[in-house]
Amino acid sequence: MLSTLKKYSFRKFRDSEIKNHELNYLFWECTTRCNLNCLHCGSDCSKDSLHNDMPVEDFLMAIDTIKKIPKNFTVVFTGGEPLLRKDIEYCGKELRKRGFRWSMVTNGHLYDKERHISLLNAGMGALTISLDGLIESHNWLRNNSHSFDKLMNAIELAASSSRLNFDIVTCVNQKNINELDKIRELLISKNVKAWRLFTIIPIGRAASNDNLLLTDDQFLELMEFINQHRKTKEIDIKFSCEGYVGRYESKVRDTSFFCRAGINIGSILIDGSISACPNIDRSFVQGNIYKDNFFKVWENKFHPFRNRIWTKTGKCELCDSYKDCNGNGFHNWHGEKKNVLVCHKEKIENSICKNVI
Repeated sequence: MLSTLKKYSFRKFRDSEIKNHELNYLFWECTTRCNLNCLHCGSDCSKDSLHNDMPVEDFLMAIDTIKKIPKNFTVVFTGGEPLLRKDIEYCGKELRKRGFRWSMVTNGHLYDKERHISLLNAGMGALTISLDGLIESHNWLRNNSHSFDKLMNAIELAASSSRLNFDIVTCVNQKNINELDKIRELLISKNVKAWRLFTIIPIGRAASNDNLLLTDDQFLELMEFINQHRKTKEIDIKFSCEGYVGRYESKVRDTSFFCRAGINIGSILIDGSISACPNIDRSFVQGNIYKDNFFKVWENKFHPFRNRIWTKTGKCELCDSYKDCNGNGFHNWHGEKKNVLVCHKEKIENSICKNVI
């Protein structure tokens, strides 16, 4: 458990970060086309997207409203599957000309040696690839019988580049929760240095598939797995920033929980909408690059993100951890927004209480 002094200090730090709201990560939802049909997709992407890919020139127009590059600023290409676009390298080079760093999130299906080299030559500095289990469970979630083999090739290519800041993310679900030890061993054998684990929030396709959601006991098992293996230092393993985990806060990640959506993290969505993380409910959109100055919107709007007192409702209203949690991860507020979709701390305490009894 974090001490009272440490909690107070972190709250002061968080307040300062909110006040300054320096933009550090900008997600570009450059396409909603995808070559897979994953069971858990929060964006409900498909091969035949309703939206055309945003032209690079339109995105760069928005980027050019940033007159002074913030510290540690990175553009993150996401989707859909960014590698379905043939002009990622061109956009990357244009960003580098402007002094911006860029990275990408990919399912790895199209990541071959030729593309690996061309992306590095275009200045890609970081890469995140999704691995969601051993061969059967990964292919099940990704809904594709070839996904795992293609992914292994992508991981080997990424791990071979010493200058690439590369990590693996794993979506932990009921199908792969018992494989975590073997996945860890596999990643170490592939020379992967960093591994982030997260769970599935019931949004998008996952809202109607209970098999994807961890039980309270399984979530506690995940916390214990991360806690134990962070001590070995063989691979940098951590829980994602998706939610506040109470007594495990100092055990499963490097810093205390802080949802930075709209505080340090923004996004430009496929239709030009300006928001934070792409999986956040679209009702929180703050503007649109086709009618608004992107950076002015970032500087002057985002009020629901920077003052989250509106989340003090439902189970959050009387929670004694609200000052540290602030309503949990922002993507946990969808639909009518009368209650948080998932309370991670509650899942942990429910499991502990049940097992004690």
